[in-house]
Amino acid sequence: MSAEEDTRTYRVVVNHEEQYSIWAAGRDLPDGWTATGFDGPKQDCLSHIDEVWTDMRPRSLRRRMADAGQ
Repeated sequence: MSAEEDTRTYRVVVNHEEQYSIWAAGRDLPDGWTATGFDGPKQDCLSHIDEVWTDMRPRSLRRRMADAGQ
């Protein structure tokens, strides 16, 4: 199935490091991942991630850098 033919619904998920991914709706989420509440076609989910995930660094790294004054 090509990306153009993919009519499945996906959900945007996030982990404890505030890293985002998509997961097929209806499937159990893997341990450590939480649904954000945004579901839709694959491209809509990927576009949503592009909008909200503006800093690709893991949360723990951002905190360390902030604590170090960087």
